[in-house]
Amino acid sequence: MNHKGTKRIDTKNLILRKFELSDAQAMYRNWASDSEVTKFPTWKPHDSIEVSKNILKGWIDEYKNKNFYQWAIVLKSNGDEPIGCISIVRQDEEIGMVHVGYCIGRKWWNQGVTSEALSALIKFFINEVKANRIESRHDPINQNSGKVMKKCKMKYEGTMRQADKNNQGICDYSMYALLSKDYIRE
Repeated sequence: MNHKGTKRIDTKNLILRKFELSDAQAMYRNWASDSEVTKFPTWKPHDSIEVSKNILKGWIDEYKNKNFYQWAIVLKSNGDEPIGCISIVRQDEEIGMVHVGYCIGRKWWNQGVTSEALSALIKFFINEVKANRIESRHDPINQNSGKVMKKCKMKYEGTMRQADKNNQGICDYSMYALLSKDYIRE
């Protein structure tokens, strides 16, 4: 893969950008401390703004690495305040795979925001980074996450039973992927 790092991506309605330490309050308030939003991720809800700050410090330090990808999701109509995040949580150079994870504040659910962000990442990783495979997974109970993947033309590949753990405990996960050869270039 031809890594580019976390570069700014603009879409019709969104700005995907690097996080800044000043985003800690918005991160904590908009999604990271919300027990409903953090029901299905594999990371624990933040119990203080200090937790958000410490995580952001780590991410900001990692931005120097070209194979580190962590974006703040910002609505163009909402100023510069992050409402969620989207990132590469795992990658495999040998097969050219990136695994996408995302989380968005409850206030912005079911408005197409996450689908727009994921579509932008798919385009970026296939066209610029030259990834071969873009994948993501979700707890089957969290059907809205699967709807995002389907909307972005990712193909369902199966459900692994009791193969993951999230904030609900041991769980199944459904895998979706899109191969570069199947991507319709814009």
